[in-house]
Amino acid sequence: MGENQVLNQLEPWSELKDKVVLLTGASSGIGREVCLDLGKAGCKIIAAARRVDRLEFLCSEINSLSSTGIMLAAPLELDVSSDAATIQKAVKQAWDIFGKIYVLINNAGIRGNVKTCLDLSEDEWDRVFRTNLTGAWLVSKYVCSLMRDPKRGGSVINVSSIAGLHRAMSLGGVAYACSKSGVDAMTKMMAIELGVFNIRVNSIAPGILKSEI
Repeated sequence: MGENQVLNQLEPWSELKDKVVLLTGASSGIGREVCLDLGKAGCKIIAAARRVDRLEFLCSEINSLSSTGIMLAAPLELDVSSDAATIQKAVKQAWDIFGKIYVLINNAGIRGNVKTCLDLSEDEWDRVFRTNLTGAWLVSKYVCSLMRDPKRGGSVINVSSIAGLHRAMSLGGVAYACSKSGVDAMTKMMAIELGVFNIRVNSIAPGILKSEI
C-alpha cells in the first residue's frame, strides 16, 4: 500500500476541527503545549488549571489563531485535588462553555517531594494520590456522566508516566510511581466499563522531560 493510500485512510481520524477538548493541568508543561497544538488543529479548547492568569494568556494565544473572531479557547479554574462537589461544579461549567465535550485529557499531576518510602509522610503520599489518581477519576466521572450518549460517544486520555512502569526511573518518587500505576489500572477498567457508551479510554506514558512538576 502506497503512502498516499495510507494517508487517505487515516484522513477521517485526523480531522479535529471543532472537537471540544477539556484538558486539565493546562497552565504549563505538557498541558500547555498540547493545548496549543490542538488549537492549531482546529479544536475548541477548555484549558483547566489552578493558575487562571496563565490560562488567560494561553487562551488569548490560541484565540489569536481564529480568522473569524470565533472563540477557540476558554480558561477554567479547576483544582483536581478539590472535593467531589467542587469538581462536579467545575465540570458542569466546562460543559456549558461550548455545550459539549468530545475529549477529556487528564493531564494534571504532581511529582511530590523527593523522599524514600521510609521518609515520606502520609500527608505527602495522600497529596500525590489525591491529585494524580483521585482527581483524574473524579473529573472523568463527571465528564463521562455528561458524555455518555452512545450516539455521540467521546474519548478520555489519561496522562500516565513511564515511572508507573519502571520503578528505577523514579527513585525518590514512590508515591508518584504508584499513583501512575494506578492511573494505568484505572484506564483499563474505565475502557471496559465505558465502552458501552461509545467512550474510548486510553493512557499515554511520557518519558523524562523538563517541566515544573
